[in-house]
Amino acid sequence: MHHASTLTPPSANPAQALARFAHALTPAALPQAVRDKSTQHILDAIGLAFASNTFPFAGPALAGIRAAGAPGEATVVGANMALAPRDAALANGYLMHGLDFDDTHPAAIVHPTVACLPAALAIGQATDARWGDVLAAYAAGMETAIRLGRAVKGGFHHVGFHATGVVSHFSSAVVAGKLLGLTVPQLVAAQGITASTASGVQVFLETGAWTKRMHPGWGAMAGITAAHMAGAGFHGPDRPFEGKFGFFDAYLQARAAEVDADSIAQDLGEHWTLLETAIKPYPVCHFIHGAAEAALALRADVGDVGQITRIECELPAQTLPIVAEPHASKILPRSDYEAKFSAQFVVAACLLRGRFTLAELDDASLADPAILALAAKVQCAVQADTAFPKYFSGALRVHLKNGSVLHRNVPMNLGSGERALSLDDIAAKFRANAALRLPADRVETILQALLAADDDTPVRELAGLLG
Repeated sequence: MHHASTLTPPSANPAQALARFAHALTPAALPQAVRDKSTQHILDAIGLAFASNTFPFAGPALAGIRAAGAPGEATVVGANMALAPRDAALANGYLMHGLDFDDTHPAAIVHPTVACLPAALAIGQATDARWGDVLAAYAAGMETAIRLGRAVKGGFHHVGFHATGVVSHFSSAVVAGKLLGLTVPQLVAAQGITASTASGVQVFLETGAWTKRMHPGWGAMAGITAAHMAGAGFHGPDRPFEGKFGFFDAYLQARAAEVDADSIAQDLGEHWTLLETAIKPYPVCHFIHGAAEAALALRADVGDVGQITRIECELPAQTLPIVAEPHASKILPRSDYEAKFSAQFVVAACLLRGRFTLAELDDASLADPAILALAAKVQCAVQADTAFPKYFSGALRVHLKNGSVLHRNVPMNLGSGERALSLDDIAAKFRANAALRLPADRVETILQALLAADDDTPVRELAGLLG
């Protein structure tokens, strides 16, 4: 039996508002801050795609995508491979999200760039678009992904869905539809179609399975399909979010009561939520960043980690089921992905090594007896004073054998708000990631080309550098 809807109906149709916004948006209408921010986040995602090619999870996925897909002219970043647009978007989404080192919007709890850029690059190439058109489509998609995630107030995670996975279908449909020149009704239809494809469950957390990596690319493939179908006249639902048996009710059930559906359209084009998106300084789940930073800050004071008897790690209550529980599993991660979602492992590695880089996720680090012994001493609890989800806070209390207790609280994680990474920081991250795949001179060529691109730069010209 269908439960009675608990959703507060929006005062205006969100899909129509997003469609009108996307359709009207031009490159000239993008504020300079939005342009700069978009370029920085695109740069970050492309660097991560290059890096992912060097990790064991890349090969099997790319082989499978190529076997199931079709050859074409759309670039797969760093893979020396060109596929049909939908297949390239799936592959690039997988690579950009593969290391879980990509950007996050804190309030939405989504990785918005990977929910937009794979579709933008693929359809931008297919339509021979200019870079300004891609930036406008990307920005429209970012606002779609972020506003949908923000409206549910963490609800997707609470009921077992990966928020980035589900919203990427809608944002990719908007991105692809805009680049394909869809009308407002067709953009609404494309969103309606993706209400039937949106997917992504969090069962990967049990074993560190690779499925989370594929979610946003799958959304890009579905969004591109929906845009083409809508453009061909396919009749999609026109109230995909708030309609009877619609997206919010079907996916959130009783938690639909918590959705602020009116916030999706509020101040569209005036308040740019993408400006609030944070680029990660550490390659782990963003929920752990505050605690990781606290550990790094305390390392010098701790000195000999052999003197540590107990570590109390405080995190926002909503994050504990994802990054701290069950304790017995989190202290013995079996894969790099399990380690990324283990507050215990990340805190221990930071205290022991004074850093957390991709090197801390290699097989030797996962088996390092010193890290594992220290991880076993980490007990996670609810942080009472937190601004989550605006910021990913964290606090540590490190107890030493001499009876002293060292404390550090990080209310605002590095990369967020006033502590956003600078362009120099982002460029350094790009260089480090891309250099895992490419020689230094080619890394620099790509970096400068992306930073110098203007509205008239052909997307195919830039994409040609990325293969």
